[in-house]
Amino acid sequence: MTDGTNTALVTFVLYTVAVFLLAMLSNRVAKGKEFVGEYFLGSRSFGVWAFALTFAATNASGGSFMGFPALIYTHGWSLSLWIAGYMVLPLVSMAVIGKRINQVARQTNALTIPEVLRARFESPVTGLVATLLLIFFMFFYLVAQFKAGGKILTTLFAGDPIFQSVVSGVGNLVSNVPWVNQAEPDYLVCLIVFSVAVIVYVVYGGFRAVVWTDVMQGIVMFVGVILMLGLTLHQVGGLESATRQLAEMTPPEHGVGVLRSSEVHEDAIDIPKGAWIDDGEHLVRVAESVSIPAGAELSPEVELLRLTTEADERRARALISNKAFDRVEVEIQSADWESYEFGADEPGVYLTNPGPSASSSLGFLAFGSAISFFIFWPFAATGQPSNLVRLLSFKDTRTLRYSIITVSIYYAVIYFSLVVVFCCARVLLPGMEIDPDRTMPDLATHLTRGAGMPWLAGILVAAPFAAVMSSVDSFLLVVSSAVVRDLYQGFIRHGASEKKVKRLSHTVTIFVGVFALIFVLNPPRYLQDLIVFATGGLAACFLIPLVLALYWRRMTSWAAVAGMLGGTMTHVALTGWGYWSEGEFRAFEFLGLNPFLWDLVGSTVASCALVMLGPKPHSIHVKRFFGNSARS
Repeated sequence: MTDGTNTALVTFVLYTVAVFLLAMLSNRVAKGKEFVGEYFLGSRSFGVWAFALTFAATNASGGSFMGFPALIYTHGWSLSLWIAGYMVLPLVSMAVIGKRINQVARQTNALTIPEVLRARFESPVTGLVATLLLIFFMFFYLVAQFKAGGKILTTLFAGDPIFQSVVSGVGNLVSNVPWVNQAEPDYLVCLIVFSVAVIVYVVYGGFRAVVWTDVMQGIVMFVGVILMLGLTLHQVGGLESATRQLAEMTPPEHGVGVLRSSEVHEDAIDIPKGAWIDDGEHLVRVAESVSIPAGAELSPEVELLRLTTEADERRARALISNKAFDRVEVEIQSADWESYEFGADEPGVYLTNPGPSASSSLGFLAFGSAISFFIFWPFAATGQPSNLVRLLSFKDTRTLRYSIITVSIYYAVIYFSLVVVFCCARVLLPGMEIDPDRTMPDLATHLTRGAGMPWLAGILVAAPFAAVMSSVDSFLLVVSSAVVRDLYQGFIRHGASEKKVKRLSHTVTIFVGVFALIFVLNPPRYLQDLIVFATGGLAACFLIPLVLALYWRRMTSWAAVAGMLGGTMTHVALTGWGYWSEGEFRAFEFLGLNPFLWDLVGSTVASCALVMLGPKPHSIHVKRFFGNSARS
């Protein structure tokens, strides 16, 4: 096991070295060029492959390779309906506004989305509101990606003895540090390693390094998913075999219980997260680390998961006998078990819509919600500043046209393959509901060991790691540019020297990264919840005001501000309602529709109301962007 881990580590380290070499090369290319335009936008010079793959890789984030697989594993084939909208994302996000926003940005020399809005209306207030809302929602996105990076490295390093000794030392070091000591030591170490790596190469290379590494990471993601698809179908015996086994499965039960040792020990008994216990009737998995204190028989209360399908138990026992899973010789003193709200004791629930749900009696994805998500993903992605800023960087119309085709094919292959792979993962790896965001890296390790090629785990794990890095670097630059370009240069010091702007840009990038690291020490259970909140919030804030600003002559600065605030307040209110009523960090689905639709309604109504009731736009502004045929 250690040898396999070491070879996977070597492969992964080689990949990481390649990332830093690209950053160094981009730094050399950037020398002698104007800093701000190069650091934040790569001098607007990217062709088809660079533009298409950086756009695709930025969207295919840690949510796509960590959070999305976790949901597929937990809820089954319904996730194919949930993600289907991504297939048309390029047609909406790139085709609808790509050419127009690029023209406006070049005309005004804008480098950020808040700057586009400020220049369009010549309104500092509009730019300021856009900047503050961007920073707020983008931070949640960063938190999700940092969590994904930490989880990936935790799985990759798990079997390395040097890593385990470092984890032990760090655990003792932070045991009395508030907030920090709540994080699992292995996750803490990996989170720090990931954060340092991504911050360093973003600061050193800037936007050009981000784009070049996105190209490499986009290729790694594509190859990694295809390899994983082949290995998964081979080891599960084909899709037909996997479907038959899924048809027999019923959801597990969650519980809280107390563990008992058969005898009193002088030393504490440490039971790791993920260990299995045979209670004589079912296999039970420990969902968090726990210890039975020295001189005691009983543990504190601990979260548990109990399998309910015989085929799952046979597979788990086989993995335990092969040392792929740990088993501990303790008993369950007592436990209170809870079944799923929807799908409990129903064979075949993972194959049909709406899919099982632990918290909702309506299931995970009602058909109306599936239609809503088909609208949500392409239009929500259209409103993401990290995507929009890429639309400012392509070279010409031909680049945009061919990139739309390239990205559409890329997404179709990636997401369909992921649905197949992680439905099959339910068969190969039972009990992953204890930490669903680790399903992707754990499956990569399992597949490569089963194929007798443990070194390949480094490449497969590099796929989700590439997705995370390609998103984190983009988000760091978006937040940094918002602070430096939109706040500092826009409001505090217009004529700041290039040297000062460069120093501040690097400082802000480091500060944001470190702050995200601290915040994500204790993240929510499901990474995808953060992704959906941030995605919906950013799109609710920017989509309608930006589209109206680009295409509607009568749009005004105050209407843009009202649209941003209206969409944001609707989104936050529905999320708060969902958390209060259901106890989950998910927006409430009013009338069974995706909350994003209501966000757009709130933004549109607020914008149109201000256009009708507020002052008319200045004719000079209208003529500048729409020509002399400036009619209402």
